Amino acid sequence: MINIYLEELFPKLLDLGLSVIGAVLIYLIGGKIVKLVRKLLHRSMNRHHVDDGVIQFLDAVVKMAGYFILILLILGLFGITTASVVAVLGSAGLTLGLALQGSLANFAGGVLILILKPFVVGDEIIEDSHKNRGFVEEISVFYTTIRNDDGMEIVIPNGTLANNSIVNLSKSGKRRVDITVPVSYESDLSQVKTALEAIIAAEPRRLQSECNNVVVGELAESSMNLRMRIWVAPADYWAVRFDTIERVKALMDEKKIDIPFNQLDVHICDESGQ
Repeated sequence: MINIYLEELFPKLLDLGLSVIGAVLIYLIGGKIVKLVRKLLHRSMNRHHVDDGVIQFLDAVVKMAGYFILILLILGLFGITTASVVAVLGSAGLTLGLALQGSLANFAGGVLILILKPFVVGDEIIEDSHKNRGFVEEISVFYTTIRNDDGMEIVIPNGTLANNSIVNLSKSGKRRVDITVPVSYESDLSQVKTALEAIIAAEPRRLQSECNNVVVGELAESSMNLRMRIWVAPADYWAVRFDTIERVKALMDEKKIDIPFNQLDVHICDESGQ
């Protein structure tokens, strides 16, 4: 009895072992083929100067499709046919659709982003829903990754980006640095404007084709608020802003120009009211 059982078991174990070995070989060889296809895809699209976002998106799609095919081949070794998998997926279609509706919306959002191009990899954007701000690093199948000024990585669903307002700070190829400089009413307005205009004229990173000037933005309660307006390339925005603020402070100290601040005058009267 035991001999008969072992005789029947041995071929099954042998078949299982061969199937496992075959599955491992398929996974290893198939994985290398998928990597090779992705590599060739990268080279081809880079040669044709395709956007980085499109390359990243298609790379993710090819990777997912490739490994899905490998899984089907491996399941076939264990007697699970493609038709069976399709039948299971079809019967569970409604459930899967409800479970994956968020992912499908993100996938559709990614496709819309790549087609309409509200931004591309390298752009600095602000998304409307949570005011996240940063430079786009990757547009993947379901999510877009941005990195903010603090170096933090922020992952945003593509569906959110496709269905909300987005501010693209890099799209026009230029940005205006606005710096408000409050000065006292006792200061010589013409002298202050001339000094601030000299700072702008000495800034090598300004866009000379644009109108870079100094205007009186507001006559406030305790100060005249002058506004410096400097057009620069998006990549130079923060550096120019910080450098200009530092130069303005040095100018104020050198020219002895008062920077007004809020103050409270207290008058003390005696019992006679004087």
